[in-house]
Amino acid sequence: MRTTEHRPRRRSRLLVAVAAAGLLVLTGCSSGDDGDAVGETTVTHAFGDTVVPANPQRVVSVGLTEQDTLLALGIVPVGVTEWYGDQPYATWPWAQDLLGDATPEVLSQVDGIQFEKVSALEPDLIIGTNAGMSADDYARLSAIAPTIAHSDPDSPYFEPWDQQVRTIGAAVGKPDEADALVRGVEDRYRDAAAQHPEFADTKAVFLQNAFYDGNAIAYQDGLSTDFLTSLGFTIPDELDAFVTAQDAQAYIPLENLSVLDAADVLIWGTEDTDDRTALEADPVYASLQEVRENRVVFTDGVVAGAIYFTSPLSLPYLLDALVPALSSTLAGDGPATAAGPA
Repeated sequence: MRTTEHRPRRRSRLLVAVAAAGLLVLTGCSSGDDGDAVGETTVTHAFGDTVVPANPQRVVSVGLTEQDTLLALGIVPVGVTEWYGDQPYATWPWAQDLLGDATPEVLSQVDGIQFEKVSALEPDLIIGTNAGMSADDYARLSAIAPTIAHSDPDSPYFEPWDQQVRTIGAAVGKPDEADALVRGVEDRYRDAAAQHPEFADTKAVFLQNAFYDGNAIAYQDGLSTDFLTSLGFTIPDELDAFVTAQDAQAYIPLENLSVLDAADVLIWGTEDTDDRTALEADPVYASLQEVRENRVVFTDGVVAGAIYFTSPLSLPYLLDALVPALSSTLAGDGPATAAGPA
């Protein structure tokens, strides 16, 4: 059983403010007296402007989830970063088909960015929109190749997924494809919400796996809960009282766990059957009203990963797995498990 948080905490196992709409500046440069090359792109991010040559061929992802966006845009990176899960080439099932037979170098952030390994890959573009990059990290990476950091200075990890997609799309010269990618995911969630009016204004809480050090870890409104609110669910504001720091989850002591009864349905990010078994054996868990009334959804490990990744590839995978389970549970069919394809 995993006993540390999955996402970097500000959030980290190693692990959200919306960036201003005008933060991303995209300008095509043409050749002229100043020597600019045709097709160069300038991307503005937290550490300034980066000029990216046209059509980068060797792209390295130094962040936790950016490989998904690159693959979705048709860019197969030569280097990717392992976050958690020990998936082949740090690529989860929802992205494996796009990776194909490629074998990118797998980097680690356990002890920080591996600058020497990044340099050895001879990149012509480094993507780190979800890398927790510091100014020093950016300077060191920029000495290797043009580097793209997070857009919002206050969100070095996990700024909104759509912002990351558009930033990365700009960097690789595919802004229109990035916009279409974002709209496609949003449309799918909008359609699912319309097909399930029972979700509208239903209060839901997503919780991380099991109990940790005498606490349940829940996600308050605005912190990785878009997958629920985009479907019409609302997040009870009673969770806010248990948030101790900006961009941190709500840590709910077990003696206060009844606050979860403000929800109509609970989604537990369990990763295997042992996690669910441990929860169901706990008398505090069993005392919850939602549990007694069977208004609970569990996940398997891949679906939990899809929630944490919140990428343009993981979100559709999550939709296909989670919507039927939520609909079944709210219809009174008992606890359900959201699982991906076998």
